[in-house]
Amino acid sequence: MALPVPDPALGARICEALRAQVAKLGLSIGDEPVWADAVFETRTDPFSQEESRVGTWSGGLRYGNVTFFADGRIFAEYQVLLPLPDKADSYLESVQVWGSAERLRGDAVIAEFAK
Repeated sequence: MALPVPDPALGARICEALRAQVAKLGLSIGDEPVWADAVFETRTDPFSQEESRVGTWSGGLRYGNVTFFADGRIFAEYQVLLPLPDKADSYLESVQVWGSAERLRGDAVIAEFAK
């Protein structure tokens, strides 16, 4: 049985939370990601056999995904790939948000340019 696509209002909050993680570092990805652009599928965990609903953003400049687990947890990651304004040797690889519909937290994944 396919799980339903999550509520668009929650989706908009997840997208805003991803953008907010980027903004914390003085950067912008405009209005990306756009919730309506996510393509959803149901995936079954091979160990637990629990179904999750997974949305993917692809086909544009960036890639990302959001997973809604059966127990209500949410995890989203979105590719950024922008240089950091205050660190010439590093860039923002991606941002992540996780938690529940009631409380989303997040973090940035920072990487160094290859030397």
